[in-house]
Amino acid sequence: MAPRLDFTSEAFFRDPPAAIAALRASGPVVATRFPLVGDVWITTTHDATAEVLKDGTTFTLRKEDGKVAGLRWWMPKLVTTIANNMLTMDEPDHTRLRSIVDEAFRRRAIVAMEPRIRAIADGLANDLFADGSPADLVQCYARILPVSVICELLGLPAADRPRFVAWANKMSSLTNVVSFFRLLFAFRKMRAYLERQLQIARVRGGEGLIAELVQVELEGGQITPDEMVSMVFLLLAAGSETTTHLISGSVYELLRNPALRDWLEEDWSRISLAVEEFLRFVSPVQFSKPRYLRRDVELAGVRLKKGDRVMVMLAAANMDPAVHDRSERLDLTRKPNRHMSFGTGIHFCLGHQLARIEATCALQALLARWPKLELAVDPAQIHWRKRPGMRAIARLPVVAGGNRRPSRGAAAEPLLAD
Repeated sequence: MAPRLDFTSEAFFRDPPAAIAALRASGPVVATRFPLVGDVWITTTHDATAEVLKDGTTFTLRKEDGKVAGLRWWMPKLVTTIANNMLTMDEPDHTRLRSIVDEAFRRRAIVAMEPRIRAIADGLANDLFADGSPADLVQCYARILPVSVICELLGLPAADRPRFVAWANKMSSLTNVVSFFRLLFAFRKMRAYLERQLQIARVRGGEGLIAELVQVELEGGQITPDEMVSMVFLLLAAGSETTTHLISGSVYELLRNPALRDWLEEDWSRISLAVEEFLRFVSPVQFSKPRYLRRDVELAGVRLKKGDRVMVMLAAANMDPAVHDRSERLDLTRKPNRHMSFGTGIHFCLGHQLARIEATCALQALLARWPKLELAVDPAQIHWRKRPGMRAIARLPVVAGGNRRPSRGAAAEPLLAD
């Protein structure tokens, strides 16, 4: 019998490896109940996760009536419209929409944005303690950087960024059915805002990704007005929320393990390996969207029936000891690192390159400006939001520091967190 885990509990978010190990002991695929979604099977291994994500014929994102597998009957039409995006579509609609945004992304060279992203990070790092100390690194840094970058990429007005931060904070408060309905007003306002921005781009053009999407639309791209709104909503939300928690989670791990921070600061050429390990270990996105079974199937030796729903647990795939040596440990020199934080298959994360660049710039800018940065509280006082499926630190109070231990130097063996 699988343990009935509370996927929104403090215990789960504080120590995912322990909870995941207990879950995996029950099998590679286990039945459970997930908040807002209901009864589902979840995968607990890397191989089972990969099989589900790569087999879009058996494990589909749409039910036989075309409805999104993860939506419930009581959810209003507004949510259905917003959820009708390429992340919830099977072929051929997925490729139809993905090709449109891929073309827009090709026109906006992401790698070329790195100097600008670093400049934004430098400015935010300089202002970290502008309103006093301690500062909440989530709200003052990790939240603002990705929002600023994605808004600039989309071509949205800089003056509107505070409203995006406010919307992002409201979305982070999603924990249960009650909070879900509280979010509907914010969703309506956000949808109306994006519809206005799209119309402005259709009339006036522009320089950002929204203008590029509109241009693809005008050149005959097959996308409906509702799909266009959902696309921009997805890019704005996914392009900020997940990276926020990757940055804050990475900083938290470095500040509670000073030897790792010292090691990284000694040679920033190590940052690429470190970011991959933070992606694996922090796993800000814990689960995929629910998938619907089109037929009876055996998954990792477990019989599932047509009509069942499956969610892959990306965090469990990332902690699979069959793939990652000492998977429960943070090892900044881990190589190779076959993490699943960006998924796999046709839905492999569109923004993987941008997320890596943002995390790299965020860590370098922050620690270059504040090399003695410290947690303002004991790690035991750090708490996570009760949001299902997302590992999100609620607040991360930090101070400039000054009583830092001398650097231990580069280790001969891979540095592991305690």
